[in-house]
Amino acid sequence: MRTPAVMTLGLVLAPCGLLLNLTSTLTPGWRTVKGFRDQPVDVVLFQGLWDMCREQSSRERQCGQPDPLGYLSAQPVLGARGLMLSSLAAAALGLLLATLGVRCWRDEPHWVLAGFSGLLLFLSGLLSLIPASWYNHFLDDRDVLPAQPSPVTVQVGYSLVLAYLGSCLLLLGGFSLALSFAPWCEERCHRCRKAASSSPRRRGSISTVHVDWPQPALTPAIKYYSDGQHRPRPAELRADSRPKAGFPMPRPPPKAYTNPMDVLDGEKAVSSHGASSGSTKPYPSSLPCDSDL
Repeated sequence: MRTPAVMTLGLVLAPCGLLLNLTSTLTPGWRTVKGFRDQPVDVVLFQGLWDMCREQSSRERQCGQPDPLGYLSAQPVLGARGLMLSSLAAAALGLLLATLGVRCWRDEPHWVLAGFSGLLLFLSGLLSLIPASWYNHFLDDRDVLPAQPSPVTVQVGYSLVLAYLGSCLLLLGGFSLALSFAPWCEERCHRCRKAASSSPRRRGSISTVHVDWPQPALTPAIKYYSDGQHRPRPAELRADSRPKAGFPMPRPPPKAYTNPMDVLDGEKAVSSHGASSGSTKPYPSSLPCDSDL
């Protein structure tokens, strides 16, 4: 298959950024100092991370200049040395992985390896951008980066510009190669969805098991009363379903309430006594009468 455009772009930008960073690290041109009082007007001092060179228009450049002010031992210079070397190492490793991942005599690129190479190149760009920005921030600060007092002028050197350009190219190239993770992620997601659709469904958990518990015994008032109607008990249904034989027995008449005492004895005596005496006033009875009840 053809090499994807993102990989091609990353393989073009990353080596350019590595070359620019290597040049800016080795060359003594991070800062230029001009305008010395006791020297000719055309004398320029180039200060880098490892060396300082003196140049005059009528003479050749002379490197290895003395450092009476302690420029090479300043914190921005020492920090830039370590970070730039780390950036170069990360960029070299990233390009090696990119070469193996993009093609390496394969029909298709190795997406994961190319993606990791992009991450390394992006990290390399950050490692070179940090010291360049730090150095530029203290470029004119003579207390942090020592230099002679005024009228001596301090300007940005070409090495610092190359460091900025190399960092940007490494960032762009690394990001472009890191996009190689996209096809790999898409393939993995497709496999996961396919495996999930083909796998058998899992049984329900124990919380979804249905158990047929026996019905509780109901009271007769509830058991034989349904829909507003009384239903006969099973025993009664069985008794009614049997064939009946014989003749019906006569039922005794219902027993009425009878008072064992004669409550009218006193009234009879009173009424007979009153009739003989000619008095109509009844004698009160000590026993209750049915009408009183």
